[in-house]
Amino acid sequence: MSANSLPEGAAVWHSLEVDKALDLLNSNADSGLTPQEIQQRLQKYGPNELEETAGRSTWEILLDQFKNIMLLMLIGVALISGLIDLWGWRTGTLKPGEVPFKDTIAILAIVILNGILGYVQESRAEKALAALKKLTSPLVRVIRDTRLVELAAKELVPGDVMLLEAGMQIAADGRLIEQSNLQVRESALTGEAEAVNKQATLKLPEETDLGDRLNVVFQGTEVVQGRGKVLVTNTGMTTELGKIAAMLQAVESEPTPLQQRMTQLGNVLVTGSLILVAIVVVGGVIKDGGFKNIQELLEVSLSMAVAVVPEGLPAVITVTLALGTQRMVRQNALIRKLPAVETLGSVTTICSDKTGTLTQNKMVVQSVSTNNKTFRVTGEGYAPTGDFQLNGQKISLEESPEISALSVACAVCNDSVLQKEQGEWAILGDPTEGALLTLAGKAGIEKDQWNSKLPRVREFPFSSERKRMSVIFQVQQVATGEASSRGVDPAIASLSQSEPYLMFTKGSPELILARSAQIHLGNDTATLTEQQRQKILADNDQMASKGLRVLGFAYKPLTQIPPEGSDETSEQGLVWLGLVGMLDAPRPEVRAAVQECRNAGIRPVMITGDHQLTARAIATDLGIAEEGARVLTGQELQRMTEQELEQNVDLVSIYARVSPEHKLRIVQALQRRGRFVAMTGDGVNDAPALKQADIGIAMGITGTDVSKEASDMVLLDDNFATIVSATKEGRVVYTNIRRFIKYILGSNIGEVLTIAAAPLIGLGGVPLTPLQILWMNLVTDGLPALALAVEPPEPDVMQRPPFSPRESIFARGLGSYMIRIGIIFAIITITLMWWAYQHTHAPEYQGDHDAWKTMVFTTLCIAQMGHAIAIRSNNRLTIEMNPFSNIFVLAAVVVTTILQLMLVYVPPLRDFFGTHYLNLQELGVCIGFSALMFMWIEAEKIFLRIMGKKAV
Repeated sequence: MSANSLPEGAAVWHSLEVDKALDLLNSNADSGLTPQEIQQRLQKYGPNELEETAGRSTWEILLDQFKNIMLLMLIGVALISGLIDLWGWRTGTLKPGEVPFKDTIAILAIVILNGILGYVQESRAEKALAALKKLTSPLVRVIRDTRLVELAAKELVPGDVMLLEAGMQIAADGRLIEQSNLQVRESALTGEAEAVNKQATLKLPEETDLGDRLNVVFQGTEVVQGRGKVLVTNTGMTTELGKIAAMLQAVESEPTPLQQRMTQLGNVLVTGSLILVAIVVVGGVIKDGGFKNIQELLEVSLSMAVAVVPEGLPAVITVTLALGTQRMVRQNALIRKLPAVETLGSVTTICSDKTGTLTQNKMVVQSVSTNNKTFRVTGEGYAPTGDFQLNGQKISLEESPEISALSVACAVCNDSVLQKEQGEWAILGDPTEGALLTLAGKAGIEKDQWNSKLPRVREFPFSSERKRMSVIFQVQQVATGEASSRGVDPAIASLSQSEPYLMFTKGSPELILARSAQIHLGNDTATLTEQQRQKILADNDQMASKGLRVLGFAYKPLTQIPPEGSDETSEQGLVWLGLVGMLDAPRPEVRAAVQECRNAGIRPVMITGDHQLTARAIATDLGIAEEGARVLTGQELQRMTEQELEQNVDLVSIYARVSPEHKLRIVQALQRRGRFVAMTGDGVNDAPALKQADIGIAMGITGTDVSKEASDMVLLDDNFATIVSATKEGRVVYTNIRRFIKYILGSNIGEVLTIAAAPLIGLGGVPLTPLQILWMNLVTDGLPALALAVEPPEPDVMQRPPFSPRESIFARGLGSYMIRIGIIFAIITITLMWWAYQHTHAPEYQGDHDAWKTMVFTTLCIAQMGHAIAIRSNNRLTIEMNPFSNIFVLAAVVVTTILQLMLVYVPPLRDFFGTHYLNLQELGVCIGFSALMFMWIEAEKIFLRIMGKKAV
């Protein structure tokens, strides 16, 4: 078979015999490929590398920032303002002391700053693929042309014969040819923490799940122990790792709800502004009967355009989100992408992995069955404290001596170590064996103390074929507590039967039971009856149905040490001790977090690679699903069409035995149903789903670099409860963003209407210059808005359903509030403007006739301070609130008022901003009119309270 006729990946390699796979790839297990074949295949398949698609360049990202419609309008305003100043400068019509182009420079500076702000947020390069590439091995050992050679992993081709040994990272996907005690850690690819025992001789069904393909190995996984010879079947983008890379790059990032709302806001503001500008210009031309005052009309139009754009809003939103990230970090949630802070508040569905997120990632014994009795075991984690209960009542170990015997077996037939580190109990070794040590500790049996009582002399190790392990001990005489007497420890006295050696065996309950001839009852042994066997098997089935991992224990007294390799004969005629059922126990705080989710209208969903019985047991215990709820397995999901999955996705809350592409399909189906999805993940296999989800959440402790780079948020404690806390914070941030948008845009509408009214009611000139408007939008609006961004949460923030992520920024009365307050603002200011104009143009007036403009400017600014104080709550009056619950608002009001007065009374600032000196009477009138704004908003609250309505 030539290179050009090799299979195109259609072969399901795990379902083929080794010889058939070698034949398909025209390779030889002993001699490998020839140089000519290697060259042909390199040309056909290319190097064994992950390919990267081209993304946006740095310049494209930067230029995209200036496509924002509000920034485009500001650029247009700056250019027109610059042309007017240029005309005035060249014709000599500038006012004495006036600095040309200051408005143009100020506006362009704001545009550039906003552009840079957007660029910094968006330019964080996606590094998920770079992290994925790190999983590929740099060097690999292969057999080529009968010789053993070491070469770069990128030179591998399908048909190569690759050699594996402990500690190696596997460089390509392949079919095992032969193996010796080969264990491979595939957690990065499958999410399963335990190493997999590989077997070359197996031939598996085509539909076998990825994690159960025991006769193949995958690129990016790690050899834990043993050695193997592998036929390379897939390289580069055709490997399982390559498929993940392709899925990762195929996922397109969608704009967040906040980004969509800000786009909508910009479109509405700019459209409204242009309509108002057209009305003012056309109305002015008609009123004047021509274009004789066109420059004045253009200046009015420019001021209106600047007034309508909330120049400080992007900065305020960015700071608000940044403050939100700081608060979230303190709750163990690290935000990688700033808009994700607000996006969390829109989540309707949380899809969570089980292991380590909903559970403790610590195996804990829940149940023990011995002497025809089943005991419940209490306690949390690896702490060796807890009770044995029978029918809900605590029992003493003296009443059930067989528990002590079983506990000794758990402690000594064990290779792990239980120790206390920094006040926390931890395991060195296998989590399952750790759970057994904790169980023994609860019965008062400590492994360290038994090393001298039962020194180990031989063992028959566990293997996937045997599904059991045995350890042989020499029985030692110890002090028994009586004066000068020595003997066997009472806990095992009835087990050893005066023999010098004792063997403990643990493993698959069915296999251990089949090799048992007797049963341990109390302090005696008896022949194991068929009825007892059926009872033990029934207990085993009952434990397994609850999702427990069950182990069987037995022992055997020995007269001598059995020879090496005699396990088959030695492990016969055992004495049955009992069953131990364990579970990766749920985190204690997760139950309350799940209930909080449900109260907040958020649906929790469990997606796990674990067995369906285990998944259902944990989900039911935590309240994620009802008793007997449907579990959808990966195989069932694989057979579903997209339409069928979409119909079922709202009905299923437990998914078991799923693969990475299944996670991606689940997220996509939920999104097509209009759900807003947060998805957790830790492995390489989770990266595409994390990127597709509206909020991708990676694990900080167990997560791979690939999953973290593809995520929006990293859980520093891998805890589901942290997601719920972060969601609450997201809701608070969104509420505060809406609050200061109301605050900022209400005043902007008032500014626009005031500017538009000036020429229409016959007042000379523009009341506000673009520079003064920029000052209001950036300082007198910006500082209080920042203070409002840290307003503490309302009490009911997690007692209501999430607001639709697709709702308009103007939804739920916000738009009507802005227009209503904007009109009131304008009425107050226009009234003041008319009075001030008459006042400053009276014959007896001694000051500058343009001082009326400064009165308008000052009134608008100080009125906003009252607005900021009143808007802290939608329903409570200001006098009902603790003024120090948000000290930043008070500070912002005081500082902003002082800054505003400096513009009026400090000569250099007065000259630069074009303001005029106001006497105390004029300042008092400005403050009086400004107070009307505060009084109106408070009166609205009283009116709505009387009417029994809730404010926006």
